[in-house]
Amino acid sequence: MLGGVLILVRHGRTAANAEGRLQGRLDLELDEVGSLQATAVAELVLSTTTVDVVISSPLKRATQTAERFGMPYDVDESWIELAYGEWEGKTHSELPSEAWARWKENPGYIPEGGESLSALDERVRMACAAIAEQASRSNVVVVSHVSPMKSAVAWALDVGIGISWNCHLDHASVCRISFQGTRPVLETFNETAKPR
Repeated sequence: MLGGVLILVRHGRTAANAEGRLQGRLDLELDEVGSLQATAVAELVLSTTTVDVVISSPLKRATQTAERFGMPYDVDESWIELAYGEWEGKTHSELPSEAWARWKENPGYIPEGGESLSALDERVRMACAAIAEQASRSNVVVVSHVSPMKSAVAWALDVGIGISWNCHLDHASVCRISFQGTRPVLETFNETAKPR
């Protein structure tokens, strides 16, 4: 890839992830598996790319993953996970099916005390637009979460946030967005490395 690339990295696993719980803004640390995943994903990126800048969501699971890149990183609230409000800490099976249906049908739906997918999408697209020029000429790693990463992919593909229901990202996965001028091009999706 010529020029720069925006490298989106999902954090490693937490205990809540392992239990199938919605985390949102719960500020949990990586579990043992997640710590190994964080090391592996940093090694994957660094083995193929000279990283110029690392940016992280402020949540611990993201900053602990960002630390594995072995260089200073900036914290940016724009890349924080979706706020699930009253659903945070609950398993998928504990949520009423009609709530899921409403959310899938309406990106503007807001769970009590939470954030809509539309609001997340707006802030992430603004963050992508703000970083596009820098990432078009240097290699920028952003360590974030599943929902912001899907929004950034939707931005690169010039499609709506509804795509998030039709794609899957593993823990400690990588998506790469290159640029033709300042036009984003999705290069890879859901790259993963096996922890040693």
